[in-house]
Amino acid sequence: MKHFLLNRSGVVLLMFMQTVIMAAEIPSPLNDPELKNRTKDDPRVRKYVLPKRIVWQSTGEKQAVENPQTLLEARSGQVTLDSHSPCVLRNNGAAPGILLDFGQELSGGIQIMAWTMDGSRRSVRVRVRFGESVSEAMSELGGEKNATNDHAIRDEVTLVPWLGTQEIGNTGFRFVRIDLLEENSYVELKSIRAVFVYRDLEYRGSFTCNDERLNQIWKVGAYTVQLNMQDYLWDGIKRDRLVWIGDMHPETMTICTVFGKENIVPASLDLVRDETPLPNWMNGISSYSMWWILINRAWYQYQGDSQYLQTQKDYLLQLLDLLMANISPDHAEHLGGARFLDWPSSENEKTIHAGLHSLLIMTLEAGAQMCGILGETAKQEQCLAAAQQLRQHVPDAGGSKQAAALMVLAGLADAAAMNQSVMAVDGAARMSTFYGYYVLQARAQAGDYQGCLDCIRQYWGAMLDLGATTFWEDFNLEWTANAGRIDELVPEGKKDIHGDFGNYCYKGFRHSLCHGWASGPTSWLTEHVLGIKVMEPGCKVIKIEPHLADLQWAQGTFPTPQGILKIKHTKQPDGTIQSEIEAPQGVEIIKPN
Repeated sequence: MKHFLLNRSGVVLLMFMQTVIMAAEIPSPLNDPELKNRTKDDPRVRKYVLPKRIVWQSTGEKQAVENPQTLLEARSGQVTLDSHSPCVLRNNGAAPGILLDFGQELSGGIQIMAWTMDGSRRSVRVRVRFGESVSEAMSELGGEKNATNDHAIRDEVTLVPWLGTQEIGNTGFRFVRIDLLEENSYVELKSIRAVFVYRDLEYRGSFTCNDERLNQIWKVGAYTVQLNMQDYLWDGIKRDRLVWIGDMHPETMTICTVFGKENIVPASLDLVRDETPLPNWMNGISSYSMWWILINRAWYQYQGDSQYLQTQKDYLLQLLDLLMANISPDHAEHLGGARFLDWPSSENEKTIHAGLHSLLIMTLEAGAQMCGILGETAKQEQCLAAAQQLRQHVPDAGGSKQAAALMVLAGLADAAAMNQSVMAVDGAARMSTFYGYYVLQARAQAGDYQGCLDCIRQYWGAMLDLGATTFWEDFNLEWTANAGRIDELVPEGKKDIHGDFGNYCYKGFRHSLCHGWASGPTSWLTEHVLGIKVMEPGCKVIKIEPHLADLQWAQGTFPTPQGILKIKHTKQPDGTIQSEIEAPQGVEIIKPN
């Protein structure tokens, strides 16, 4: 028998050699090309957020909550053996609960960190309820107020380990209620932190003016869309976590205004294209296939990416053929699939027809523009001829602001006349968060910039007055009468603005309070108050024509593929506007006469 004597360095060398041999035999998944082809990096980041305040806690000997304010303190993210100043939940026959406010709408879940608990247990069951409003977080599933787990689980039971952490949740929320369910037990909590999952993006665009209400509305619209920029571009962070193509149009305009060229837009366009073989309509809705074309045109106009536009060519040409096949002999649209503009107009067939007819004209003209860029001149002429054919039929808007706006934008109706007779009537009444953007665009075309600013302040501002930190799926000014705020327990005698209202698919707590299609004022304020109008693809030519209305000054930035455009407008004593413009190289600026 031979004996080998190794000193300490020799043992280390031998262990190192064995490790190298084992590593050579077992390839790392990180270097597996097949795995890389089947996965993609997640562009999102995680951030821990502390609660800002305790909204509510249970009281009484049977359901005691001790030292809750400690949950608001910044502590390390590591459990230790020293349970220093814990928040203690004690279940002495009834479940104790606590309701936390994280200060603003977030996407993600929470992390619960526990020290010790009842000595006979190594874990305890807790119930976690997420809410976009206080009342939703305090609700039971079902019932008249329609709390649900649709699209994202926001009400469930989980185990919290002894001397450990548990992460739970993947939804949209601001408020979280925690209840200890184990009878005759207690748990010492070190912390409860939100796990915020989002894209950490630079706000390359900006807007400020002398009206802080408008400044806040611009920012809230931008943040609403940012939350919905997850792996793809969603419409709602709690509910409607889907790529709804029509809803993407206002979101895309906000992204172009605030963030610039972000791959999430083409990725989402491609996802729905690839999962919608023709002759099917995108999301089952004919108007949404039209919005797909309009988004592609807008994306090209702002970003100038001809290479990406080329990848859409085959599908685009076939979709244009399908749309042109849906023109009847009397020159009117007769589109199939679900016939939808927005929810408030969904029961008015006259309005829907007027809107779809107008959208089809806009879509064919946008398609013609892209066909010209792609060198498809024959298809371009065919689209223009079909659009002209449609112009021979002028539908009735049916008194709808939505349909009236689309008719103006399609050139089927006089903007000033339609504004006076329909769109400006009763201010922000009978608006919708989705089509409110197009109403603003049409009213701007009528030159009613003051009316637009008043509408934005009244309609979107009213959501802020009720505690909103993101804009909602829908909103009606009539709901505000005697309504409580979303960040308070509903006072006796008050209406629950979240649970008592809503319609169609968004009744009660199913109503999303963070919907990207509601972000229209963000891009509108940049385009019309700062006056930034993209005239040539890729922002190579931008026209600057500000409309301050009752504002004294406004300034901001705008992202172009060439760099950041900086602008400031100041109203002079004689009413004229002095403008300071700093444009990046490669961007030609056209100033008004």
